[in-house]
Amino acid sequence: MGVIIRQSIKGTIVNYIGIAIGIFTTFFVMTKYLTTEEVGFTRVLIDASTMFCGLAMLGTTSSSMRFYPYFKREDEEDDHGFFFWTLIIPFIGFLLYSIVFLLLKDSVTASFAEKSALFNNYYYFLFPMGFCFLYIRIFESNSNLLMRIAVPNFIREVLVRVLTLAVYLLYAFRVVSMDGFVILFCLVYVIATLVNLVYFFSLKKIQLKPDLKFISKALLKDYLLYTGFLLLAALSDYITPFVNTFFVSAKLGLAFTGIYTMAVNIVAMIEVPFRSLGSISTPVISRYMKEGNIPEVSALCKKVSLHQLLIGSFVFYLIWINLDYIYAVMPNGEAYSAAKYVVLILGASKLIYTTCSSGSSVISYSRYYYFSLLFAFFFTFLTIFLNNKLIPVFGINGAALATLLSFVLYLIPILSLVRFVIGVSTFSIDHLKVLFLMGALVLLYLVWSVFITPLFSGLDFPSLVAGLLECLAKTLVLGTLGVLAVYFWKISPDANSLIEKTVSIFIKKKDES
Repeated sequence: MGVIIRQSIKGTIVNYIGIAIGIFTTFFVMTKYLTTEEVGFTRVLIDASTMFCGLAMLGTTSSSMRFYPYFKREDEEDDHGFFFWTLIIPFIGFLLYSIVFLLLKDSVTASFAEKSALFNNYYYFLFPMGFCFLYIRIFESNSNLLMRIAVPNFIREVLVRVLTLAVYLLYAFRVVSMDGFVILFCLVYVIATLVNLVYFFSLKKIQLKPDLKFISKALLKDYLLYTGFLLLAALSDYITPFVNTFFVSAKLGLAFTGIYTMAVNIVAMIEVPFRSLGSISTPVISRYMKEGNIPEVSALCKKVSLHQLLIGSFVFYLIWINLDYIYAVMPNGEAYSAAKYVVLILGASKLIYTTCSSGSSVISYSRYYYFSLLFAFFFTFLTIFLNNKLIPVFGINGAALATLLSFVLYLIPILSLVRFVIGVSTFSIDHLKVLFLMGALVLLYLVWSVFITPLFSGLDFPSLVAGLLECLAKTLVLGTLGVLAVYFWKISPDANSLIEKTVSIFIKKKDES
């Protein structure tokens, strides 16, 4: 668990640096200089490119996680040209799905024509964007296999955000037109792809000559069967995340998509630890499942799940208690605050999913992997059905509610299979401790709102200054109480160790001064 924790901490730090840049870009540049329709357009372009990428990948990232231990054993240096296949298979997928997206152009643009016509003007940019997204994911996945995630995280979370901020500012001050903006927006991901490529080939001597003799008939059969299921599952896995954006854009318009996007961006902070923790733990789960080491899989899944719940809950809690002030200082915040309860609902769904997602990894790398296909289709059906029913009734709140209900109904059978068939337990008594702690912190927040908030409101300061002071005090007091509770209740040895190291650093610096 040590290397997982170290790489996860590095990745999480990088992610939160990116989050800080993203917060400035999203909440103070985009909301000020872009219309809600333009914000919605960028979201649709990114989501559509992500869907293209996911389909064109042909299951490569999951297949590589499963089969890399077969090509590269711990006692060997030779990987038998494994990474050649991770590069060539996605390229074939890109060519195939480029044809599909070209054939679907008229149908897709017809759906967006009435309320989201701006997207149709730039439909062809899906192809270069999709290509870049594809190989960014591939190079990042390959780096994960080599247990190196910090630099790929830096590229995705920091470099891309800095370059994107520059593009937004160029458009904000009308240095470039909308056409120029889209071209530069695409160029950002071209640069990210090239930097990922250079980094990956700098890690070690990568063998791109495939060792065809190494691939036995049994291994090839297993790969084709596994990947065949992944290809079908990908139709669900990478279409489903786009469903919310598609339905909101088609039924309500790009302006509502822009408002919904701001809520999604706020909630994205909850899954930042999951990106690092999940990325670095997945290859380990794959190796343990290959070895049939179920006790180690259970122990690892419990730790990953617990730390995601613990960190994600704290982030979600701090977001919610300060959300009103976030909208108050955000340019045009009164428009985007219409998605306040979207943040609450999506936050809950994101927390549930990231806490339970290790179960999906266990199934993917077990002999029951074919169940992933059934669950994926079930999830897609739920998402489409619920979005179609709830958005006309509840608007953007309906889209968020559809996501929450879909995740809950999707995860119940997955966790049941993992626990009662495979025999892997992903939860412990410490999970209940975290839930109890968060419930107590919510009650403290309600008490604060009744007795302390009026005191700050009565201060002889401008409302934004008084609000800032309250946010700082509230975050410091309630956050500190939460950290102390985690430490003295001994919920997580890893968390206690991190707290002790952090405190010792401050004490050492104080003694030196």
